[in-house]
Amino acid sequence: MTNKIAIGIGLLIALGLTLDYALQGWDGTIFLGKKFTELIEWLAFWR
Repeated sequence: MTNKIAIGIGLLIALGLTLDYALQGWDGTIFLGKKFTELIEWLAFWR
C-alpha cells in the first residue's frame, strides 16, 4: 500500500466518522461497534 492510498483511506474513514457525528450523533458508529462485537463473539463460538 502506498502512502497516497493510506492517506486516502484514512481521510475517507475520518470523513465517515465526522458525517456520522454531525448527522446522527454517533448512532451509526455505535450500531456498527455493537454488531462487530456480536460477530466476534459468534466467531469465537465456532473456534
